[in-house]
Amino acid sequence: MQKLIYILDDEKEIRKTLRVILEDEDYSVEDFSNGKTLLKALSKERPSLVLLDVWVGKEDGLQILLECKKLYPSLPIVMISGHGTIELAVNATKKGAVDFLEKPLSIEKVIQTIESSIEKTKDNEIPNFQLEVDEILGESPSITRVKFAVYQAAETNARVFIYGENGTGKELTARSIHLNSKRKLEPYIELNCASLPEESLEQELFGSESQTENPEIKPGKWEQAQNGTLFLDEVCDLSLALQSKVLKAILDQKIERVGGKDSVPVDVRIIAATNSNVEEAIREGKFREDLFYALNVIPLELPPLRERNQDIPLLVEYYLKKSISENHLPNKTIDREGLDALSSHFWPGNVRELANIIERLSILVPGETIRAKDVKEALHGFKKANEMVARGDLKHAKEEFERQYIIKTLQICEGNVTRTSKALGIERTHLYRKLRSLNISVDQLTEG
Repeated sequence: MQKLIYILDDEKEIRKTLRVILEDEDYSVEDFSNGKTLLKALSKERPSLVLLDVWVGKEDGLQILLECKKLYPSLPIVMISGHGTIELAVNATKKGAVDFLEKPLSIEKVIQTIESSIEKTKDNEIPNFQLEVDEILGESPSITRVKFAVYQAAETNARVFIYGENGTGKELTARSIHLNSKRKLEPYIELNCASLPEESLEQELFGSESQTENPEIKPGKWEQAQNGTLFLDEVCDLSLALQSKVLKAILDQKIERVGGKDSVPVDVRIIAATNSNVEEAIREGKFREDLFYALNVIPLELPPLRERNQDIPLLVEYYLKKSISENHLPNKTIDREGLDALSSHFWPGNVRELANIIERLSILVPGETIRAKDVKEALHGFKKANEMVARGDLKHAKEEFERQYIIKTLQICEGNVTRTSKALGIERTHLYRKLRSLNISVDQLTEG
């Protein structure tokens, strides 16, 4: 299968020359003269590599680089420039470029750089491995890398920090590490750090102890996970005060219950997760750098669904069967056009959103077959966001997708926030924050 190369450069002759060279080397090539058309194409398919000019007319290529990385974090991008400096090359590398080429371009250097950059991301570098418990659905290269990372992490007791957008499966990945580890027969305890106010969260995490004549001891999540695994989801939502106590507990391997006088020795593996930009949180003073280094022994980044859309047919089949079984429905299938419509969607809510859409279709579509028109009707509220993607406005498109997704779920749940939070798989407090930030009024949705 031919490898696909995208070229973004505002100089027509350079695009033409590169296309001829690369097609002679048996690459498939698409070229673009501006960032918007490139990002629109990227929203539909992932190339093997992107050649990206530092300045595309008045557009900043480094900013386009960041937008590309938001779509496909592991996509190799090579920057090209006629005004190359060491500072510019270093800056491009920091933002995620794999290499930097200076104009005038050397044919030999271009081909060599593309080959080596693609080689670095080839999946045949992953040796054969077998997870004892494999609950992670998918066979795409990016999800295979995740499974291999789970396999590697499970072989150790090292702390793991999982990164990924909402709905990518951070909880499932953490549980998979535990179930494949030497601690698999010991407790696995989860705590969402965004779910409770600070006072309650500290007691939930470390437990409490009353200093009375008959002391009452309530073990916290950390103590409950003794000899097993503690999963701290949304760890960036911890207050700075609690971050300090978490760091101390990790380093000392001891905890202190709220109200208690004595330390309690603990042997617990910590797996943390976040959908936040940790580096930004550290810069803003919201997350301790020393805690980050303590947690980030094994970093594990989960790909968004748009980066592994070849897994969509498998996921659709699984969630369709699951919904039919759980809701006691007659058997249904989805036709080829319906599957294509699902595969071309942007999926801002990732696998969680896909699962909810499939359940909705399985319940609401009459007859035995789910067709493309049924899928498009279910996704109709995302038309505005799709228009933004077409314009290359990724940031606002993702916000609009999320907004429409939450609105639709609220409507299905008749405005009930508790039911909506469960359907979305997020805590109520987190949902309330989302409603405020996205300017969604529950009262307006349920009026009349």
